[in-house]
Amino acid sequence: MKTIKINNLELGIGRPKVCIPLIGSSTSELLEEAANAMASEADLVEWRIDFFDSTSEITELERTGRMLRDILESVPLLITFRTKDEGGAKSIDTLSYEKVLGEICERKIAHMIDVEMMKGDETAKRLIAKAREYGVITIGSNHDFEKTPSKGEIIRRLCKMQELGFDMTKIAVMPRKERDVLDLLDATLAMKETFGDRPFVTMSMGKIGIISRMTGECFGSSLTFGTAGAASAPGQIDAKELKQILHILHDDNM
Repeated sequence: MKTIKINNLELGIGRPKVCIPLIGSSTSELLEEAANAMASEADLVEWRIDFFDSTSEITELERTGRMLRDILESVPLLITFRTKDEGGAKSIDTLSYEKVLGEICERKIAHMIDVEMMKGDETAKRLIAKAREYGVITIGSNHDFEKTPSKGEIIRRLCKMQELGFDMTKIAVMPRKERDVLDLLDATLAMKETFGDRPFVTMSMGKIGIISRMTGECFGSSLTFGTAGAASAPGQIDAKELKQILHILHDDNM
């Protein structure tokens, strides 16, 4: 499996890395959240710009992004516009969605961008090409807040993202019963053993799915999300506690 290197971070090898989301609506809130993320020893930080008041103002996005990167130093910055259709804070038309992520790439505000697979193949391909042109890593993503698809469907969606050319793939699903979590983990292991050729991320959300956020070392998911304040999705736990669990699972002497 290929790995992804950004500064001192390598995804796809070793213990799952911990990403902390920033969900502030203003620059001052985001800077405080970024400082908290650094204190929690984040491996990666995700800026959820769908929570930001000035999402449509590229100059304000760039100004705030530069300030965040100063605080984060060598910790990579992932920028995500999670749309309302996939559990985010705002709705946006596809053309505007592509425009804002494209400008983020052109201005090199982020090290990585998240692109929702459901925006369509052509949108995905154009954003992948744009990101590659400016040296930005792409994560293809898919979120189901209603249910957990079958094992086969989870694998199909992750493989589709690989075929489109994303550098990394991600799926997050909502369990309705404990067996849904097992289906998600079974699909994750199948990606690790058979279908995956690049780093991928899987998670089962909510209280039932918490275990999936801790077991990437065993099943193959290369990234997990923790909090240093407010959560951006159901089931996220404190980043420091999460890292302690991940280190225990990674320890070969246990």
